[in-house]
Amino acid sequence: MATRLVHVVADAANPQRQAEFWSKVFGWQTKALDSAVMVLPAGWRYPDPGPLPLLFEPASEPKTGRNRLHFDLPTKSAAFKEDLVKRILGLGATPADIGQGDVPWEVLADPEGNEFCVLDPRPGIYFDTGPIAAVVANSADPDAVAPVWAEATGWRRSKSASHDGLVAMRAPHVPGPFVELLRVAGAELGGCRIRLDVAPTLEDD
Repeated sequence: MATRLVHVVADAANPQRQAEFWSKVFGWQTKALDSAVMVLPAGWRYPDPGPLPLLFEPASEPKTGRNRLHFDLPTKSAAFKEDLVKRILGLGATPADIGQGDVPWEVLADPEGNEFCVLDPRPGIYFDTGPIAAVVANSADPDAVAPVWAEATGWRRSKSASHDGLVAMRAPHVPGPFVELLRVAGAELGGCRIRLDVAPTLEDD
């Protein structure tokens, strides 16, 4: 049975607060689902391809350590990046230090400490992704696990966006974010507070 990627799921001590923060970052809507809260673009219907809605589920355990998955946000120019970072900080994000050193992107954390990056402008890659450029997953061996994720998500490897140490995949035929498998030493030790959900295609039961 074929499956495809439909959600990014995140554990949250306060799903409503997390959903409100990210809905303001992305300009999306929130939708209550029992104890969980979804953040989704206007007009999206489950399980439409393209944009990846966020689903915040309640969790009693606090965040510990660095997440294995994080978001990269695209920018159009240096001024756009500066304004976006300022706006997100005003919504409740904080600067984060994960040992990145002097890099051209900004590393921030959401109100519950989940790390994410506001990228420097990269118009040749992330020009049509929407508010999420990529969902980045740390991996000890991206090339080894890429076929598994390609099969599970129904996404295709992007040769133009991939490079040594990084495998990028994207949904076929529709604009939207990438999933990027990034080689990171000790990736298996990262937290699983954020993860990917797959579901059967519309043609399957």
